[in-house]
Amino acid sequence: MEFRLSIGLNGTKETIVSEQNTAKTYGSGALEVFATPAMIGLMEGAAMNAVQSHLPVGYGTVGTWVDVKHAAATPMGMKVTAKAELIEVNGKRLLFQVEARDDVGLIGEGKHERYIVEEEKFLAKTNSKRER
Repeated sequence: MEFRLSIGLNGTKETIVSEQNTAKTYGSGALEVFATPAMIGLMEGAAMNAVQSHLPVGYGTVGTWVDVKHAAATPMGMKVTAKAELIEVNGKRLLFQVEARDDVGLIGEGKHERYIVEEEKFLAKTNSKRER
């Protein structure tokens, strides 16, 4: 199947830093600040949002690679917004420029790769691991 995705598609996703997404809760640090894994998840969500509505029913994307820098801490109670822009399409492979900002400024940036998958087929293959 051919997918018609245009360079420049963009998406966003936001959250408020709370006890659920701190480094202390994730176990990625000891402090109650926005966790790096939470920031990456937010960036992945923004990338997914950029393209999902452009895919046929039954298709989605899965994240396969991230290369991001978490440059500034964000305290609890502050909003974080991630943005993703599609910068490359190579068949089912999608590459995004991603960034995250809090109310003060840039907190993270980098690149993120996703692949387009047929959801039912992907889940069947994944679930077959249980039978091994």
